[in-house]
Amino acid sequence: MHVADAPHLRVLRLLRDEGPVSRAELGDRLELTRPRLLAEVERLVAAGLIAEAGMAASRGGRRSTLVELHPRLRFAAVDLGASSIDIEVTNGRLEPVATYREPADIRSGPRHILQRVNELLHKARTDGAFDRLDAVGIGVPGPVSYRDGVPVSPPIMPGWDRYPVRELLAREHGCPAVVDNDVNIMAIGERHGGVAHSVDDFLFVKIGTGIGCGIHLGGAVYRGVDGCAGDIGHIQVDPNGPVCSCGNAGCLEALFSGSALAREALAAARSGESPALAERLAAYQAAANQAAAENSAGGEPDDDRPEPVVAITARDVADGAAEGDVTCIRLIREGGRRVGGVLATLVSFSNPSMIVIGGGLALLGHVLLAEIRSVVYRRSLPLATGNLPVVLSELGSRAGVTGAAVLASDTAFEQA
Repeated sequence: MHVADAPHLRVLRLLRDEGPVSRAELGDRLELTRPRLLAEVERLVAAGLIAEAGMAASRGGRRSTLVELHPRLRFAAVDLGASSIDIEVTNGRLEPVATYREPADIRSGPRHILQRVNELLHKARTDGAFDRLDAVGIGVPGPVSYRDGVPVSPPIMPGWDRYPVRELLAREHGCPAVVDNDVNIMAIGERHGGVAHSVDDFLFVKIGTGIGCGIHLGGAVYRGVDGCAGDIGHIQVDPNGPVCSCGNAGCLEALFSGSALAREALAAARSGESPALAERLAAYQAAANQAAAENSAGGEPDDDRPEPVVAITARDVADGAAEGDVTCIRLIREGGRRVGGVLATLVSFSNPSMIVIGGGLALLGHVLLAEIRSVVYRRSLPLATGNLPVVLSELGSRAGVTGAAVLASDTAFEQA
């Protein structure tokens, strides 16, 4: 029997997703015979995974006892981005009981990043969020061998190739661990508690520091043979385009991502092509110069001191577009056209029921969304797009930790 069909797994998932249920309703919902159901429930009670939760409402006869996931269950959900660490510790229903978020540079390497993850989880324990963890789920911004629990040749993660992430987390916290690509966990999160809650076949597109696509088919994530399915950021869209982090030229990610948009926006600010961005750059530069002057006050002048580094971000572009800045709007639309062109091909190939747009650049909002929609609807066959919503993520920045918690709970349940 496939593990997904195991009765105990079906019981635990139903209680996770829907809360306390009576034994009688469990039997009806899962189509299990009463003796089989009672045997599974008693085994899970003995294992400390579920507990009784009072009496159910009467169904006309003897009242049944409610059962629920044990209140002590705790899962750690970790979402590593290129520039951030997001952690939630959840209960069995995947409701957060502790939350931590801080900036971090994934390029600083696995030892530094995972040490900080462990420090934050130990802090959660000290703060009383849990006595022990039942599983850890983690997403990383690069290709992952899901079977082996290791990143594989991730372009923006130097030092992480084949690093034993799953093994180290499991050993550190004394529980099962699971590792997946960050876009996959976002797709899982959106399917569990977001706009795709009732959709079995959809694409989740993360547009941030990188671009990736979580492919959800038949109610489950499709990872491919080696775990790199959905790596659409490295599809070539312009053979004469800039060199990408993967070493090839003209990849989608090199032309439209957080870093690519910042690069184009900074050039537009410096040239004066965008008045809104030029104004922001000048304000940032003045603030940086003032801070540098205050830091050096009272000391010897340093003619070799480097100029303060200032940057224009996607937020600046979004704000400029909202103010009607023509260049900001153009930058967003050009990026939307490139993303839409790649997605139109995927729509013709996989015929999904929905496309969900998430990640850091989702803050570009409906200007970006409208351009993606326009290209997808124009370039794909009418049969594939006649009933195809293209929408923004409902969960936003919580999509990743939500999906990591789902994966962690599934891993713990499968080993019960």
